[in-house]
Amino acid sequence: MKVLVGMSGGIDSSVAAYLLKKEGYDVAGITMLIWRADSPYPVPASPGSCYNPDKSKDLENIKKVSEIIGIEHHIVDCSALFESAVLDNFRSEYMSGHTPNPCIWCNQKVKFGAMVEYAHTILDFDYFATGHYAKVERLATGRYALRKARDEKKDQSYFLSRLSQSQLSAVIFPLGDYLKTEVREIDEAMGFHEKGERESQDFYGGDYTDLLSAEDKDGEIVTEDGRVIGHHKGFWHYTIGQRKGLGIAYSEALYVIALDPENNRVIVGTEPSTHNRVIEA
Repeated sequence: MKVLVGMSGGIDSSVAAYLLKKEGYDVAGITMLIWRADSPYPVPASPGSCYNPDKSKDLENIKKVSEIIGIEHHIVDCSALFESAVLDNFRSEYMSGHTPNPCIWCNQKVKFGAMVEYAHTILDFDYFATGHYAKVERLATGRYALRKARDEKKDQSYFLSRLSQSQLSAVIFPLGDYLKTEVREIDEAMGFHEKGERESQDFYGGDYTDLLSAEDKDGEIVTEDGRVIGHHKGFWHYTIGQRKGLGIAYSEALYVIALDPENNRVIVGTEPSTHNRVIEA
């Protein structure tokens, strides 16, 4: 059985590849590059995120791990699709008053989507695997269900929640029954990474609003009954449920309970009335 493993250079995907090889699978690795030099989006302020121009350290780690395990490794340029399916969508949703999760879109459209589809045109494999902490169960009906990982603190099933039945039917999550501590122990025993090496799972190494290309615009912070109690520099600087950073002195704790993109308003309320909504015309 041939399995293609998505490798990021981190501990989890490295151990996932190792475990599959140890179990007797015919394993190969694949890595997607998502940075485009001429992208209109800014370079992250800090390194270590998924979307970053310098992947030299990650690629070095992948090469090292691949040599230790004894597997082939392939690199695919997914930068154009990542920009349109993830970054453009992120900006559109954010400017509409929503708070999108780019990792969910990336998994569905790019990593488990276009990358795997393209890989099938150049490589022969039966399953795709990643280092996500999740499980897949085949039900009696023949359908597939996404389940939480054994390590509840590291469970990533939410980020995989938009995967289709077709995608779930052809995926393996080797770390689903492992604790993160156990994975680290395996990594250290195999010498894949230096002990204590930090991992980053951040999508963008900076302020998300940097990706919006939006100039500050004065707006009002209002209560549910429309009373103006403060001002802001753009509703996109706020997320529903936010409490800190409102800059308003009030008798009770205030939370952002709604955003009004059309009127550039931020609606706040007290905790009991907090609910997720976007005001639409």
